[in-house]
Amino acid sequence: MEAILMKIYEYYTDSDRDMLLHAYDYAKEAHRNQKRASGEPYFIHPCAVAEILVELGLDAETIAAALLHDVIEDTPATEEDIRNAFGEEVLTLVSGVTKLDKIVFKSQEEEEAENFRKIFIAMAKDIRVIIIKLADRLHNMRSLNYLSSDRQQKMAKETLDIYAPIAGRLGISQIKCELEDLCLKYLDPAAFEYLVNNIHQKLEERHRFVDSVVGALNEILTESGIRGEVFGRPKHFYSIYRKMTTKQKTLDQIYDLTAVRVIVGTVDECYEVLGKIHKQWKPVPGRIKDYIATPKPNMYQSLHTTVVTNFGQPFEIQIRTEEMHRTAEYGIAAHWKYKEQRDSETSLDARISWIREMMELQGGFRDSREFMNTVKEELYSSELLVFTPQSKVISLPAGATPVDFAYAIHSEVGNHCTGAKVNGKIVPLNSTLELGDVVEIMTSPTSKGPSRDWLKFIKSPSAKAKIKAFFKKQTKEENIRLGRSMLDDAAKRKGTSLAEILTPESFKKVSEKFEFDTQEEMFAAVGYGSVSVNQVLFKLFDYFRKEVPQEVSIRPFKEKNAKGSVTVKGMTGLLVSFAGCCSPVPGDDIVGFVTRGRGLVIHRADCPNVRNVEPERLQPAEWVIKEQGDARFKAAIVVYAEDQGTALSAISQSVTDMKLSIISINGRYDKKEDAVVEVTVSLWNKQDIEVLISKIGSFPRIIEVRRLAN
Repeated sequence: MEAILMKIYEYYTDSDRDMLLHAYDYAKEAHRNQKRASGEPYFIHPCAVAEILVELGLDAETIAAALLHDVIEDTPATEEDIRNAFGEEVLTLVSGVTKLDKIVFKSQEEEEAENFRKIFIAMAKDIRVIIIKLADRLHNMRSLNYLSSDRQQKMAKETLDIYAPIAGRLGISQIKCELEDLCLKYLDPAAFEYLVNNIHQKLEERHRFVDSVVGALNEILTESGIRGEVFGRPKHFYSIYRKMTTKQKTLDQIYDLTAVRVIVGTVDECYEVLGKIHKQWKPVPGRIKDYIATPKPNMYQSLHTTVVTNFGQPFEIQIRTEEMHRTAEYGIAAHWKYKEQRDSETSLDARISWIREMMELQGGFRDSREFMNTVKEELYSSELLVFTPQSKVISLPAGATPVDFAYAIHSEVGNHCTGAKVNGKIVPLNSTLELGDVVEIMTSPTSKGPSRDWLKFIKSPSAKAKIKAFFKKQTKEENIRLGRSMLDDAAKRKGTSLAEILTPESFKKVSEKFEFDTQEEMFAAVGYGSVSVNQVLFKLFDYFRKEVPQEVSIRPFKEKNAKGSVTVKGMTGLLVSFAGCCSPVPGDDIVGFVTRGRGLVIHRADCPNVRNVEPERLQPAEWVIKEQGDARFKAAIVVYAEDQGTALSAISQSVTDMKLSIISINGRYDKKEDAVVEVTVSLWNKQDIEVLISKIGSFPRIIEVRRLAN
């Protein structure tokens, strides 16, 4: 606890120091009687978190929030107390960290998924919240040995899955590497112990080798008249463990246990040193990486090369400027640590733009789990660097296609993409891009949007999310239109209109029960089928009965018992039946076809079987909806999906939700190997079909749903 006080005095100005000492005293008193699992005073924890952040160079408000980050959750102190004592900015950071730990879930999977989503919301609001949380998690991992084995495993897995990748994406390599090593210690203790013991045994031998390499590199700098620094850096255990497991190598087969870094003054000197290193030692083909010209998404820049010594032993050398080194070590935290050298707030915005992009896309996901899986793919995906015709570098996942590239440029470029050129040649949209390709996207303003087929071959999680968001928005707009129409039709059957009964006051009554924020949200819910027409209308009518009974006349309301019949202009006494080829239902545009011997057969107006018949045999017809009866109709739809199980599951769940019944169902696979399932259902009217199609189409891996014409 004394260490943080010394650093507060050393690193901060008088005004900042006053606030930090106040936060120190406030938190110490609030946690006075609390103990950690180790039996130590609890206050050691917030002090350790604050100390980690001081080393990263965070501002005074962040350090104060770190000292106070458990006060609201674990002590009688309130948000108002923190606001009055330390101001709005500190309170926002403290409450942001507190909210990340507050929710309770039904299952561990649901908990992990929702926590992941909340982390990204917090990051989008203020990136310092997640930096505090990373420091909090780091100290908790350092003292994990005091917890039970189950809790150790759970926390280590969550850390490796979520917090370490986020630290990596933010470029804070110090925290990322230590978190990964601590996770390995608890997730695979035998492997961790093996690495510690065996690497330590050869430590002296490796130091001699690294010292000889460092000496040779210092000679290169001296001969070139370049001022710089050369030092060895042991690779952390988890990176060695990953290399052993993914490449099936033993520890003896991994030579680059230590990387050598060369820090110089300018970019030109980086390239000059690289050339002279390759003159001294032979480079390993395919192991030269230029992250200066093409920085990683977390803004990391450096030259990497692996060379072979005269003794045949390979080793890695990293060459960078001092500023690049700071960014590599501190990542986004360098924005605060090196205030005098940061360019602008715009630089910070560029670093976290990917977070904001993910949050803009979250509305396109079905739930937190889908959001988590997509962002994890984004965090873990390996890099493929390609270029625009203007030489701008675009980073994509390995195996990416021109469609991935189009969406990386902008959502609208992807949505209106009609073709692509790679290195000047037109290629299919599902072509796999290679490192260094120059890609040009062709677009058309008349394009109707992306194809669902693209979801089968694209690799970028963000591109998938953008395509799904496009279809979700399209579906939502259709549901709004459908829901409004359904409510208006039902209101008219009751002797009124939706415009009469839907007022701001009556909508408030509906929203109190169903928690709709807008009328469009209510219409969409009705169109989708998550709320029935009756539920909404009953609430609207109930309001008018109680508040303004004189303004609305309401006929008795009956649900799903309307008898469907037709009237045919100028025709009487004919036997009327419904065509089996197109299965018309109330709400469809219909036409009567005069048959020879079977009376009048009612077809849908768009039925292919009546397109080319003699015009004189067709008679205009319309539906007449009566209040009594229990008539049902049948209609057929076809579902295209990635596999038959997906289609059957979507159909079954949607039909059950709507309380409909299936008359017949059959499936097959088409030439594209897509599952094709045709299903005939018993229902009440056209709106039921539209809701059913919308519901089925909203399921993941469903390609297309449409009504069968015949």
